[in-house]
Amino acid sequence: MDEIGAILLSGGIGSRAGIAMPKQFYLLGGKPIIVHSLEKLESIPAVTKAIIPSPAEWIDKTQEILDGWSFDSRFSCISGGATRQESVLIALQALSKAGYKQVIIHEAVRPFVSSDDFIQLLENENANAMYGIEIPFTVVRGEDALEGILIRDKLTNVQLPQIFDYDLICKAHIWAKEHGRHYTEDASLLYDFDDSLKISIIKGRDENIKITYPLDLEFAELIYEKKIRGGI
Repeated sequence: MDEIGAILLSGGIGSRAGIAMPKQFYLLGGKPIIVHSLEKLESIPAVTKAIIPSPAEWIDKTQEILDGWSFDSRFSCISGGATRQESVLIALQALSKAGYKQVIIHEAVRPFVSSDDFIQLLENENANAMYGIEIPFTVVRGEDALEGILIRDKLTNVQLPQIFDYDLICKAHIWAKEHGRHYTEDASLLYDFDDSLKISIIKGRDENIKITYPLDLEFAELIYEKKIRGGI
């Protein structure tokens, strides 16, 4: 198997989660949330370099965690950008000299990613793949008033991790920057760059939540207790 590069986004500052520190540092089961994601990445031998873009003011804290939890030299922390999208591009450029064919992109605040989630991406026959789950509620278009109906069966809730052809995702990010296009995740960005590309959707897991709001932190504790400690 070819060597794989990885990016673990760690740019949150905790504002929406309602806590005084970035949510990736909040303790879950006695470990910082970011450690749960790092441990799963570390278990994948094909990942030979993982870049962690972080807000400049939290680089020391992130490095302290890397050292304190004895993560090896595959993991390095760099200063990220003003936005998620900028951080991904900075991290992609940091990987540029390694000659990777593919890159995995994940978020530090999805602590319930599994090793198997990464393995399924690596084993997917398509170089570009993402996870997604069904949307269990009705979604409409509109803000102050209803403007249109979306067909739920045709919609997918995007999850990370995702994997991409390295050269393609680099070109797509440069294109997005040059054209002032803004995205909240990378599969959408790549699709807009070239909608003729096939981006596989792998069935995701309900437990693979992104911790964003205070309720997510409570839900994460419940998942940890029942799924991890309880072995359910």
